[in-house]
Parts: sequence; structure tokens; C-alpha cells
Amino acid sequence: MKNLPRGLWILLIANAVIALGYGLVAPALPIFAKNFDVSTAAAGFVVSAFALMRLMFAPAGGRLVTILGERKIYLTGLLIVAVSTAACAFAQSYWQLLVSRAAGGIGSTMFTVSAMALLIRLSPQELRGRASGYFSAGFLVGNLTGPLIGAALVGYGLRLPFVVYAIALLIAAAVVAGFMPPPPEPEPTGDEKSELPAAPAFFSSLKTREYRAILTSNFAQGWASMGVRVALVPLFVEEGLNSGPGWAGIILACYAAGNMVAILISGRLSDRYGRRAVMLPGLIVAAAGTLPLGFSPDIWVALVLTSVAGVGSGLFAPTHQAALGDLLAGRRRGGSALAAYGMASDVGAVSGPIVTGFIADAVGYGTAFVVTGGVVLFALVMWLSVPGAITTSSAARSADSTPRSK
Repeated sequence: MKNLPRGLWILLIANAVIALGYGLVAPALPIFAKNFDVSTAAAGFVVSAFALMRLMFAPAGGRLVTILGERKIYLTGLLIVAVSTAACAFAQSYWQLLVSRAAGGIGSTMFTVSAMALLIRLSPQELRGRASGYFSAGFLVGNLTGPLIGAALVGYGLRLPFVVYAIALLIAAAVVAGFMPPPPEPEPTGDEKSELPAAPAFFSSLKTREYRAILTSNFAQGWASMGVRVALVPLFVEEGLNSGPGWAGIILACYAAGNMVAILISGRLSDRYGRRAVMLPGLIVAAAGTLPLGFSPDIWVALVLTSVAGVGSGLFAPTHQAALGDLLAGRRRGGSALAAYGMASDVGAVSGPIVTGFIADAVGYGTAFVVTGGVVLFALVMWLSVPGAITTSSAARSADSTPRSK
């Protein structure tokens, strides 16, 4: 079996450290914002503002990766988020918190776009699904332990998690700067250099049903996982279920635990059976755990439903990353199709907390989570329109391309 390259392992370690810090602040952020006497929608907008800046800066981030390379942009992004997170810890008003958190979105899109580009370039094609699973697992190791540690830290104040997160980001930057080698460059010779395929453009990629489905499922991932999970779930736990902020960290950890269980097998399954075969059940399970969440009678039911939603997300999130890798492999670095992939998640992460925050203020948390489940079901419909033959694994494609005797 071919081993994953050293640079990819460094990326996984850094990813885990980043996610650890992200998990630390996740249960504290919306509650911290709500302490400035703002509405649920305004507290959700603190989460959306981060994603909004990611969205606005994503095209420039893709161009910077093309010009300067993945490693430099990755490191710069980490440092920007570290500084902005430290500023959040010392915010004295809602607007200071909002501006500081939004500024971090610029750095976040820099290191996420460059990390995705590194993943594609460093992953052997026959192991891309597994590598995507490990990549997501690295994020989830931190995402699982972060909320638990954050739940303990909030007892010492809602500002402390932000300080610890800033330090975690500095550690991640040091690991990458010190141990990650430069990514390998394609090495065509002679006339092959001019024949290296260009980075794929967004509008040409959009003509394929698979790419449209990938964008839709990443939008749903941004809405449900990166947006509503962080902005609305902690508030639902505290206000809807009358539980403390410590339980907010525990419920986010349960989601990450469900993610972890699924991610350990999803990459391997998608390499063997194809991307669509794993995407469909993943989206179904995610919707099943999300739709009834807002009607949970107590914290224990909410914990179970959140874990189920995490399993579904763990099945489909790394799988659509692998499907994107199938479409972009063997191309020049960068490209608007890659940037648009990240933007789709950010659009969901921006709109999800705002829309569901207004819904929660107007008619309650139950309807807000039903709408979120509906977004996941829409992604399911998009993937149902993709023929299974288009989304087979690389091994199956190789088998299909073998000449057959007549």
C-alpha cells in the first residue's frame, strides 16, 4: 500500500491544532455575543461575519495561492486569524467583537483554500478519498476535544477560550513553518509543459452535474455544520433547553464524535464504491438528525440527534472533497473552480445563522432546525441527479477504462 507523503501528515497535525482552537471558542462565541444584550439573530451574525469575510476574500485567496504558493498563504492566514482572535478576547462591545471576528475571516479563507490545494496536490489519486478522510479527521480530532476543553474553560470566563485559540494558531503556524516541506511541482518535460491542463474555470466546471452537486452539498455543509451548529445550537441548549454553557460544549463535542466515527470509514468506502454511494446515505442521515433537533424535549435527546447529524456530515463532507479532487487533479494550481468550492460553504455559513436566527426569534428553534434540515435535503436531491457512473472511485474508473476483448 502506498504511504501518504510526509507533507500531508504535517498538514493533518496543523489541521488538528487549528480545529482544537476553533472548538474552544465555538460554545463560547454566540453566548459571549449575547451577553452584550443583542438578539439571537445579532449573536448569529458574529458567526456569519467571519464567514462573510471568508466569502468576500475567497477569489483573492485563490489568486494569491496561484501567485505565491500554498505554503506562504497558509502561514499568513494562520497569523492573521491568531491576531484577530486575540482581539476578540479583549472586545468591550458587541461591535468590537463583530469587527475582530470578521477580520479573522480573511485569514481563515487564506489557510483553508491553500490547505485544500495542498491536499489535492499531495494526495496520490488512488488514495485521495482516504486522504480526504484523514484530512477531515485531523480537523475533527481538534473539533471533538476543543468543545470539551472549551466547556471547562468558560467556567473561568467567556474570554479565556479566545486567548487559548490564538496561542493554538501560533503553534500550528510554527509546526507548518518548521516541518512542512514545499509541495511537489508537476514535472512535465519538453512539450508536455505547454500541455499541462490549465486550472479549471468556474463556469466550465459548472456545466457538469457532479460539480453542481458538490457545490450544493458544500453549501449545505456550511449552512448546517459551520453556521447553524456554531451559532444556533449553543443558544438552543442554553435558552431552549435551559442548560448551561458547559452543555453547549458537550453537545458540539457529540457532533464531532459522530463525525469522527463516520470519517474513519467514509474515505475508504468512497474510494472503493464511488463518491455517490457514500454521499446519498450521508445526506439522509444528516437530515434525519437535524430536522427534529429543535423539538428535543431535553438535553439527552438533543445529544443523540446531534450525534446522528454528525455521523451524516462525516459521511458526506470528506466524500465531496474527494469528488472535487477527482475533477481538479492533474491541473495547474489554483483556479476559480477551487475558490468557488470554498465560497459555497461560506455562503451557507453566512446565510444559515442569519436566516435561522431570525426564524428562531420569530417562531422558535424548532422551525429553524427544520429549515436547516431542508437545506440538507436539497443537496440530497442534487446528488440524486448525478449518475453513479460519473462518481465512481479512481480504481473503478481504471477498471472501466481497461480495453475489453470483443
